Amino acid sequence: MEDVTRAVSEMSTLFKQRMADFEQEQKNKPGTPTDASLGLTAEYTAFRNFIMQALSVLQQQVNFLVQSMDSMQMRSRRKILLMHGVSESEAKEEDTAQVVVQVIKDRLKLDIKPSDIKRCHRMGRTSQKARPILLKLQDVALRDNIWHTKTKCKGSGITISEFLTKARHSVFMSARERFGVSQCWTREGTVYVLDFKGIRHRVTSSEDLDKIELQPSERDVAPPVAMAAGKVVVPRAKRAASRR
Repeated sequence: MEDVTRAVSEMSTLFKQRMADFEQEQKNKPGTPTDASLGLTAEYTAFRNFIMQALSVLQQQVNFLVQSMDSMQMRSRRKILLMHGVSESEAKEEDTAQVVVQVIKDRLKLDIKPSDIKRCHRMGRTSQKARPILLKLQDVALRDNIWHTKTKCKGSGITISEFLTKARHSVFMSARERFGVSQCWTREGTVYVLDFKGIRHRVTSSEDLDKIELQPSERDVAPPVAMAAGKVVVPRAKRAASRR
């Protein structure tokens, strides 16, 4: 679906560029307009508007389809969690299910058996860093109990996260970079952001993220615009007027 979305976007951009070039070419032609040329201009304008409207509708349909598929994929991951920071055994046949059971018992103090885990394995290729463990639980209630008690792992180096889709993970990481780690979290596959006013926002796409208001100090800071003695000069942000 990413290829389809990219193709529609590129097609729209190409069409706009070709139309702009054609219009510029017509403006540069000498002579006074005739009735025939005026008729042609009207037909061209109608054609251009029709194509732009068609491309807009197509883009909306593709976006809706992408979001629907993303939601379906996220629902299929409802019982899945990721466990990070668990040291990896050098043995070739590591029993990841037993490792997870032991961590949950020791850290979260929950009663769990290997049979409660439907699927469990390390993700990614072997490396010096411990790979995260994907675990799919048999029961949603047990999954939620693990999720709600994950704070007990604080300070141990072990963290538990949701198995987000690629699109939602990208949005989540962008939100953390923009608003801070402590202001962003996920719940049941949905990304939530707390803005500087303390208002919670439900985010599912980059468009939703762009709608969230930034702090005034972040909006007023201008990008570097000058060089002085080989150093970048950054204009200071304007101070907000004090309230009396």
